[in-house]
Amino acid sequence: MKSYAKIAIGAGLATALLSSAALAQQTVTLMAYSGLFQERYAKAVVEPFMKANPDIKVEYFPMPNSAQMLGNLRAQKAAPQADVVIMDVSVSKAATDEKLLTKIDEKSVPNVADLYPTARIPDVDGVAVTFDNLVLLYNTDVVKEAPKSWMDLADKKYAGKVAIPGMPDIQGLSLVLIADKARGGTDYLKNVDKGIAALGEIAPNVQTWEPKPEVYVTIVSGQATVGAGWNARAQVNIDTSNGKLGATLPAEGSVFQINTINQVAGGPGKDAATKFINYALGPEAQKAFTEAMFYAPTNAKAQISEAAIERTAVKSMDKVIAVDWIALAKVREPIMNEWRRKVIPLSR
Repeated sequence: MKSYAKIAIGAGLATALLSSAALAQQTVTLMAYSGLFQERYAKAVVEPFMKANPDIKVEYFPMPNSAQMLGNLRAQKAAPQADVVIMDVSVSKAATDEKLLTKIDEKSVPNVADLYPTARIPDVDGVAVTFDNLVLLYNTDVVKEAPKSWMDLADKKYAGKVAIPGMPDIQGLSLVLIADKARGGTDYLKNVDKGIAALGEIAPNVQTWEPKPEVYVTIVSGQATVGAGWNARAQVNIDTSNGKLGATLPAEGSVFQINTINQVAGGPGKDAATKFINYALGPEAQKAFTEAMFYAPTNAKAQISEAAIERTAVKSMDKVIAVDWIALAKVREPIMNEWRRKVIPLSR
């Protein structure tokens, strides 16, 4: 009987200890991109962080784009449910202006001190966590020679075979800016009429402005033949499709895209969220994610392999069109309205 009593007491203590550990564990809710980004980021950053910090659990809440993330933050403003958000810098600016975020600096997040200067964006509470650029995508089984121009998307041979993530997705906006400059536009903050007109020429060929699950899969499968997408995701899909996806940088150039990591104001995770952000910006996590998905790192101390860095946005810096995403955020809505009026109606 005594032995049974000891076992019962031991089991009770073990249960109590487990319950205590569970209560002590903090949870950080990370809102970030779905699909391939989620798969690679969870493995390269989230899982190693939790292994190093067993008292913190990171729950990944996937969203398809930054605009929807902002919508969620607005809806939850009175009672935030997310702690950390990874989103496009222009949307991060909007969230900053609406006081939805907490300022990240090196006092609370020491690894900020090691970021490239371009990773700290004036008047934005978050900081850059990845750099990327837009590329033209094509199915190599159908398109034997890489297109030379973005306007090749308007070629009648691609009728019904173009896939472009349209606005409010920043990829559609980026394409407008590239086309506007290529056609002689001088100030995208005043108007992008030439860019909108160029997209209007491409629109009749567009099969979808909402490729699902992603534009890369749509083109690899042959559902579409050509389109636009981000270099980092394209590089991964080139590998996983055994080269069936092709990616090229057309003559008109590209734009630099910045994803920021942000702490939600009033989020329940608090100190644990700050700890995760610091890890995500550190050289170990930056190296792991760059080598897993080919986003250019924002931490200057990250030691990236030459093979990986050659496939990131770094290789295209000489063809990048300068864009002030923060200033652009103020005119994004008018551009969206022009898109709705003059581009979408011309689609198939």
